[in-house]
Amino acid sequence: MPRTKQKIKIGLVLSRTPNYSETFFNSKIKGLIQSGYEVTLFAQFHDPSFNLCKVVLAPKVYKDNAVLQIFAMLWGYTKLVCRCPKRLWKLMVLERKEKKGGLQIAKNMYNNAHMLTADLDWLHFGFATMAIQSEVVAEAIGAKMAVSLRGYDMDIYPKKHPGCYGLLWRKVDKVHAISKYMETRAKEEGLEEGVPVQIITPALDVQRFSNLPQNLRKEGMFLTIGRLHEIKGIDLILKALKELKEQGETFIYRVIGEGKERRVLERLIVDLGLEDEVVLKGKQTHEMIVEHLRNTEIYVQYSLSEGFCNAVLEAQAMGCLCIVSNGGALPENVLDGETGWVVPKNNPKALAGKILEISQLTKEAKAKIRKAAQKRVSNEFNLESQRKQFEAFYTN
Repeated sequence: MPRTKQKIKIGLVLSRTPNYSETFFNSKIKGLIQSGYEVTLFAQFHDPSFNLCKVVLAPKVYKDNAVLQIFAMLWGYTKLVCRCPKRLWKLMVLERKEKKGGLQIAKNMYNNAHMLTADLDWLHFGFATMAIQSEVVAEAIGAKMAVSLRGYDMDIYPKKHPGCYGLLWRKVDKVHAISKYMETRAKEEGLEEGVPVQIITPALDVQRFSNLPQNLRKEGMFLTIGRLHEIKGIDLILKALKELKEQGETFIYRVIGEGKERRVLERLIVDLGLEDEVVLKGKQTHEMIVEHLRNTEIYVQYSLSEGFCNAVLEAQAMGCLCIVSNGGALPENVLDGETGWVVPKNNPKALAGKILEISQLTKEAKAKIRKAAQKRVSNEFNLESQRKQFEAFYTN
């Protein structure tokens, strides 16, 4: 007999258990459990504070000790032979069909051992990159395979590794994209038209944001949240702010996040003479981020591309006036002229002009945009809607 909805078993694959601030995965897991599914999380690292569902850790990799790694692999193979010999053999056969070499097959057997013993209906990789070298595991254990597409998966990794998803596209049963843009990028990277794709955007606990007092908002307070990476376009924002300063505008711009571009940005801030206006706040807790949003008048996300961007959703929910670029899925997140403003990317002058234009709006005009943004987030990006969409994802 087919399993009922309450008995569907889902394995979610991530590199580590999600922390408190990673609302997308936490809300998804909570929603699935609420809908009656059995969820197991497969990860390489487990934060003891995570307790939403069962966690199965991947075999440990000893990069600096070859002897210990060999013994670990031999012991791992022995346990697999004892526990699931048929699945192990099937994995080897499937890998051979894909013309993989013996060493790669041996590595894949070891690295995927924690999933090979699982009894699942769906094996869902939380990032497309997580599925590389695990593309045949679902077939080997008799489960369907799903994969989620996010910004890094489609905008960064394939550029360095062309054709990396060829086997994944042939093996995947269903694709989850966090935006229409992600679906388009996947098809540009070779995903065939016949593969089912469902778009499920990030979502928020809307009540949590809307119930917070927002009377701390100050004019001239600007904010961006994101890792310090060139794709985030923070250097372009700084150049736009230089234009504003030269026009006599006063402001404070805070950037929350860390990354490899920090020193580059620090030098640029000095070169542009923005030391008094720009503060790189580094990594912040979610509570601190919310506090910054409460103080912010204009939130700016001028990325070259975004898969969707949770931070922009939170900023809208908090009543910030949001300016985004037209990079990636940002125009799906913010509706130009209705819930915020979309500015062509790579154009600091245009960005400076838009910030100036918004700063000069009446309080009534600003309030209208804020209200429209909050209403749209509440209606279209809430957790209950997301829960129902994921329920449909695994049952339809």
